[in-house]
Amino acid sequence: MATLKDSIESYILAKDGNRPHLLTDSFAQDASLAMTVKTNAIAFPQETQGRDAIASVLVSDFALKYENVYTFCVGAMPADGQHEFSCDWLVCMTEKTTGAARVGYGRYDWSCEARLSQVTRLHITIEEMETLPAPFACGVLRWASRLPYPWCEREALNNDAPDNATVQRIVAQLTR
Repeated sequence: MATLKDSIESYILAKDGNRPHLLTDSFAQDASLAMTVKTNAIAFPQETQGRDAIASVLVSDFALKYENVYTFCVGAMPADGQHEFSCDWLVCMTEKTTGAARVGYGRYDWSCEARLSQVTRLHITIEEMETLPAPFACGVLRWASRLPYPWCEREALNNDAPDNATVQRIVAQLTR
């Protein structure tokens, strides 16, 4: 039987790899998505209803603008049988049109249906999303590709993190 951890992992693989079909393993058909965006650097609808609409917003539409996406759930994983779970997240990616690096962080709040472990509600908070010029992309992506994926302990974020003030500030926020 699938667990909430499995559903979260399917979501990360769907989003990062532009595989919307994987959301059938993650979200209930009537799932809802709420977004709290605390930055002007990226935009999403505040509310989205239904798995197909969520797939469009978080996977298909997202993949039109971004590539080389690495999303990390920072901290502990949900325990077996857990139906509510919150964790910090980190994302590293590049813009398709400019090659600029994007580094951001926030919080996931997951709720799932107990009998199926499919996500019924996801609230994503985006605390910060920063854009770094294209020459920084290689270092950011190299660092991201070496982090444990998709579950990353806080301490691991410091391993070979780029010597860039923006990245260092975000890592400091996530390792506080």
